Amino acid sequence: MLKQNRFFSASGFHGRSRRAMPSRFVVSTLAAVLWVTSPPGLQAQVNLPTLGDSVSQDLDVGAERRFGDQIMRQIRPDPDFIDDPILLEYVQNIWAPLVAAGVRLGNISDETRDRFAWEIFLVRDKSVNAFALPGGFVGVHLGLIAMTVSRDELASVLGHEMSHVTQRHIARRIAGDSRNNLLATAAMIAGLIVAARSGSIDGANAAIVGSQAAAAAASLSFSRDMEREADRVGFNVMSQAGFAPAGMLSMFERMEQAYHLMDAGNYPYLRSHPLTSERIGDARTRLGTEAFVRPLGLAEHALMAARARVLMDPRAEAWAQLQNLDAGVRDTSTKAGGKGFEQLGARYAAALASIKMRDFGRAENALRSAELTLDLLGEDARARRDLRYLRAELAQAKGQAADGFAALAPLAGERSRALLLQRAQLAMVDSTGLASARQVAEDLQTYVSLVPHDAGAWAQLAQLWDRLQQPLRAVRAQGEVRAAMGDLNGAIDRLRSGLRQSGGRDADQIEAAVIDSRLRALTYERRQLLAELYPRGAPPGAELP
Repeated sequence: MLKQNRFFSASGFHGRSRRAMPSRFVVSTLAAVLWVTSPPGLQAQVNLPTLGDSVSQDLDVGAERRFGDQIMRQIRPDPDFIDDPILLEYVQNIWAPLVAAGVRLGNISDETRDRFAWEIFLVRDKSVNAFALPGGFVGVHLGLIAMTVSRDELASVLGHEMSHVTQRHIARRIAGDSRNNLLATAAMIAGLIVAARSGSIDGANAAIVGSQAAAAAASLSFSRDMEREADRVGFNVMSQAGFAPAGMLSMFERMEQAYHLMDAGNYPYLRSHPLTSERIGDARTRLGTEAFVRPLGLAEHALMAARARVLMDPRAEAWAQLQNLDAGVRDTSTKAGGKGFEQLGARYAAALASIKMRDFGRAENALRSAELTLDLLGEDARARRDLRYLRAELAQAKGQAADGFAALAPLAGERSRALLLQRAQLAMVDSTGLASARQVAEDLQTYVSLVPHDAGAWAQLAQLWDRLQQPLRAVRAQGEVRAAMGDLNGAIDRLRSGLRQSGGRDADQIEAAVIDSRLRALTYERRQLLAELYPRGAPPGAELP
């Protein structure tokens, strides 16, 4: 059974089950919403400041982006916020053409293009869901990726969610809600926060299922007209971006089947978006008599869907089941239809799950079978690349860095983030010396100088500098991790620690100067944010949440 959506989101792509169970992720997201919507008395109870703007007024682009940034500061530290470089790169390669198409079509204005984040991120969750947040942030559950069979299906969902952002549905919805509904939502959120702090699941469920809270939660969902508009605009965007329009129709049909599995269609009016059957009809009408085009990149997508299937549930019992996903599969000759690609995905999942379980013999056998299956299906450079990454992961798990570097050698001409981070992980287990770690650290340092807000890259760099006995560089990288996640308090604390260490006789004074400069910049940034959050003056000892 598909798991109920654990996110408080403004998405039309989400499922419901008979049981609601909040997670740390949903509570943190709700806390950020409360930051904006709660009255003064409630703010005091949960110690969250207000933006100072009336939510009854329209949100301008700047305010919406700040709202999104505040939510993301709550989300990024959560364990369910997953940065898997390989899977994230794949999703970003689908997302980027959609954003570019939105610009060409005029859906993304010059103002929103420059001021919104247009950032996509992954969530470790088995439920089928994707959601839009204020300011151009879009989250994708791994369960959604795992259920799709083509990149076109995934693109249809991402295009839909992007259209919620481009059409300003979030700002319009917040502006359209009554003050009473917002206060009811704030009360529900406060109850969730209190229940989460006390560890009371019953209390959290009570906060969710109360009639007033349920009505308030529904008020933050998009209207049917907004969902239809997102479907229409998303359809045009995905077509302009080069994806097969039939992907939207097949995705809706797949979702309809998933909904029947969850609630057998008994409670259609509880869904906060148009009935799937209606949306299927609209998508079929838009598609018209257009000839069917065979989806591209099926092999690569099969591998990435399998990867999502393994990563979405980190329990050992789930991995043990996936180890045997390819058991009994023998026929790999099918090139038509989806059977061969299904077999390819099953063998990839079995190999990755076996790596997680440290069953290296089983992993090697499954990986070889996947490579053979890909040979029979026909050469696919992107899929071949993904299998090289998997072989490098196997070598890393076994502590055989040389084998991992050899697997990645044909990709040496690339400058991708996924390759950099995979090489960094191999360098951490390289027992032959520090030369590889030094080279990878220098390459990664160059990368973060160009992409300074990449928390995952900074985290890998901190480990490498620590291994290379460069304490100031390591602590600076640790501070940058916190800054990239939006935790300015944590970043400032770490940089201050580094500045104290720089007083030693052998300290790198050039790195000390860099730390001092960054500390000043982040301190100023925090002062500016506090001024925005407390326009009438921050109380003594005020900190960013």
